[in-house]
Amino acid sequence: MAETERRTMTSCDFLIIGGGIAGASAAFELAAFGSVVLVERESQPGYHSTGRSAALYTETYGNQAIRALTVGSRAFYDGVAGAGFSEHPVLTPRGVLLIGRDDQRAALDHAFQAGSVLTPSVRVLTAAETLRMAPMLRPDYVAGAVWEPDAMDMDVHAIHHGYLRGLRARGGRIATDAELLGLTRRDGLWHTETRAGSYSAPWVVNAAGAWADTVAALAGLAPIGLVPKRRTAITFDPVFDPERTSPGQAGMPHWPMVCDVDETFYFKPEGGRLLASPADETPSEPCDAQAEELDVALTVDRIEQACLFSIRRISHRWAGLRTFAPDKTPVVGPDSRSEGFFWLAGQGGYGIQTAPAMARTAAGLLTSGKIPEDLTALGVSAEDLAPGRLRAD
Repeated sequence: MAETERRTMTSCDFLIIGGGIAGASAAFELAAFGSVVLVERESQPGYHSTGRSAALYTETYGNQAIRALTVGSRAFYDGVAGAGFSEHPVLTPRGVLLIGRDDQRAALDHAFQAGSVLTPSVRVLTAAETLRMAPMLRPDYVAGAVWEPDAMDMDVHAIHHGYLRGLRARGGRIATDAELLGLTRRDGLWHTETRAGSYSAPWVVNAAGAWADTVAALAGLAPIGLVPKRRTAITFDPVFDPERTSPGQAGMPHWPMVCDVDETFYFKPEGGRLLASPADETPSEPCDAQAEELDVALTVDRIEQACLFSIRRISHRWAGLRTFAPDKTPVVGPDSRSEGFFWLAGQGGYGIQTAPAMARTAAGLLTSGKIPEDLTALGVSAEDLAPGRLRAD
């Protein structure tokens, strides 16, 4: 950006703060209704949580609001290949097994009852059926599973960049290295100072992820209790005991994702290796999260207890922050305490699988005050998502 442009106040209809999947998808949708500028504090959008996702689309993961938003996103993802958004499908078949020990049967029953409400293809498997689908598991560990056959791998890079490319095609602008320095309301507009320039807009959309409460503070608003939580991940090559070789290890690229029903670990094929996590949720300050040795060790221990293979060398380790509201439901809606301030935060670990429906919800509330009818039919409601539910307005 030229120095003369840096000194100029840029006006738009919607100023989006945060270039992760929430901000990018909302910016794309809003660009159909007015001028949009998306500002991102890092040198590239999606550096933090979006770029560190386990990348699975599953309609049984999360609470009722999350499941409804996920189901409501499927049609968009199924229709974008070859439509200028992505050159190839962004969802590919994987399937997910929620496995349980004998002492976890009640949790399996609950997972089935909750998951089958909006996803009738979900079914319960016996131990023998589970082992046929996941021959890497120890027979003495598994009592059964809940099988979601339509769970899909997501191409996160293609999805995120498809939204950014679509935003530009609709005339939207993206400013990187644009850390927020000030945010004030005057004369019916929000005036924003960033390291990349100054912007004004009647609407500010707070899609700043782990920094969302920090952005609110700059606007003079009290926090609503969002908590960033660290999640760890590793990749590795599984090593089987030659005397106990699993008959299915040659089919590793086609293994389903395997998750403990109480979410204490999961693993899935990824790039010729296995990606795994202890499903940790450790509260953290907003930061560039890094993996800690204890969490890496827990990942190895939990998975080796459940599987026939061992983990001798870790190829890569990392961590990301997933930001949650106290009730683990996203915060989407205008702030009643401050005109023109809109929350789009608290997506937790569900941001990418819910992005299309979440973005359409935000755009509907911002432009007409209503959520699209196909989403309300699934149970998505403004009241469940509103920031006011988290405090006494």
